[in-house]
Amino acid sequence: MPPVFPMLTVLSMFYYMCLRRRARTATRGEMNSRRAIESNTRALPINVEIVQYAKEVLDFSSHYGSENSMSYTMWNLAGIPNVYPSSGDFTQTAVFRTYGTWWDRCPSARLPFTRTPSTFCSQDYVELAFEEPVYPTAVHILETYHPGAVVRILACSANPYSQNPPAEVRWEILWSEAPTKVNGPQARQFTPCIKQINFPTNLIRLEVNSSLLDYYTELDAVVLHGVKERPVLSLKTSMIDMNDIDEDEDEEKFACGMDNLSKQFSIVTLREWPTNGYFDKLPYELIQLILSHLTVPDLCRLAQTCKLLYQHCCDPLQYIHLSLQPYWARINDTSLEYLQSRCTLIQWLNLSWTGNRGAISVSGFSRFLKVCGSELVRLELSCGHFLNETCLEVITEMCPNLQELNLSSCDKIPPQAFNHIAKVGSLKRLILYRTKVEQTALLSILNFCSELQHLSLGSCVMIEDYDLIASMMGAKCKKLRSLDLWRCKNITESGIAELASGCQLLEELDLGWCPTLQSSTGCFTNLARKLPNLQKLFLTANRSVCDTDIEELAANCTHLRQLDILGTRMVSPASLRKLLESCKDLSLLDVSFCSQIDNRVVLELNASFPNVFIKKSFTQ
Repeated sequence: MPPVFPMLTVLSMFYYMCLRRRARTATRGEMNSRRAIESNTRALPINVEIVQYAKEVLDFSSHYGSENSMSYTMWNLAGIPNVYPSSGDFTQTAVFRTYGTWWDRCPSARLPFTRTPSTFCSQDYVELAFEEPVYPTAVHILETYHPGAVVRILACSANPYSQNPPAEVRWEILWSEAPTKVNGPQARQFTPCIKQINFPTNLIRLEVNSSLLDYYTELDAVVLHGVKERPVLSLKTSMIDMNDIDEDEDEEKFACGMDNLSKQFSIVTLREWPTNGYFDKLPYELIQLILSHLTVPDLCRLAQTCKLLYQHCCDPLQYIHLSLQPYWARINDTSLEYLQSRCTLIQWLNLSWTGNRGAISVSGFSRFLKVCGSELVRLELSCGHFLNETCLEVITEMCPNLQELNLSSCDKIPPQAFNHIAKVGSLKRLILYRTKVEQTALLSILNFCSELQHLSLGSCVMIEDYDLIASMMGAKCKKLRSLDLWRCKNITESGIAELASGCQLLEELDLGWCPTLQSSTGCFTNLARKLPNLQKLFLTANRSVCDTDIEELAANCTHLRQLDILGTRMVSPASLRKLLESCKDLSLLDVSFCSQIDNRVVLELNASFPNVFIKKSFTQ
């Protein structure tokens, strides 16, 4: 009988290698419930678990509420729950600005960037600070209405309350998953299985995708569980999933591709191969077409294989459209520096969410645009908190062909800086949602940017007289197709009249939460008669909208696709039926909190008009 000791030795070595891999990857298999370790492990040494609610909301990309109140704002995520375990639509929760796919089906919708990794689907985010840095053991998200939007949870190595900024800011993905459809809008506590990380954190980021939701998701609180000392995996492991040994997680690929982004861009020493396979025989254009389907990290990896592919991967034609938003956590000055030679022909650039906490400097951004800005047509800078007046000045000087500029939620830009935008007379789209733009600067922009077709001024609280702004739009912006005046605080029937008379090409108009508009002045009737091309009209939370307004829309705006009259008390089922019969393309009708439209009426209308999504929200 042959000895069994050699076999035992091999098995012992294999077992040891498994444990080493498990420790090195920080138990990445625990991220997914399908691959969770079934074990009786415990952290050694034993730590007392700390449970804490968010102390402060540091940053976010959008919210439904006003900048000057707490209702439906992200700030409601700080502290203990206000609503949970109740379900329904409550003002004390945190609500993002959009839901579903409706915003992708309106005239203001933007074309997507190609080459976006399939693993990146985030649309919005919120960052939360906690009192004590801990090694996370669990994250509980209390969702009170239409759950299922959270797609990614990240932890940051930077302590927002530390006086000394860290030399390096690291973000680690604790959990990630594609959007899922949750059955029912009821409240739930969402506790995904997170992976362990090797640094303590008190800064957690939630990223959401609301595209599968039937209505706005509402979050009440976030609870962080953790220990002060780094957990050590015990050796009492009863079973290890073999898939962990031969598969790489998406997060590792992400880190591999972008942690060394700058190094990969700068590599010029390549292996010497006798041939390039059959690629030498393919037309240059065909190779370019094949490579156009790769993501940016994949291009970086491929460039290291041979000189021929290096040449193709560095060709500026591969970078005509470039979105760095999916890699926001790892883009810095060095990344931009090494991208410069490849982006000399770039036309679309997305730097949204990038550069915060010192990752991109004003000088680094300016150097990049001075080399790569001459052909830029579209520039996305949403939530770019590194931007200041110098950056806007460089944009206007170095990007003479710019047609689209997105500064959404860039709330750190000083008011006077927006004057520079008036120099870009070719602008067709300008998004200033949640910025500090002031009236003088905006009037100058409207005066000199007469080619504007899409303008977003939602939640711009520093504009004093929206009637004057509307008058200037009517006089100068004749080509305007979409206008977002969400939560503008002082527009009246006078401004609406000027707008409707001068901007008759308008197809989309958002007047949600504009409290100074009253139906009795005839402002909504005037809109319906002057703007026959309207496809989207939001009159959210205007209590005065009445049957006359709905009937005028039915008679004049037959192309209407989306209508929001949430909160009105004066619209009857009969007028809604007229609207639905007249507007054959109508696909969204929000009648939430409309006192005359009960659930029975909604069911009857749904039965008669099955192609229309009729939304009736509730509170219980």
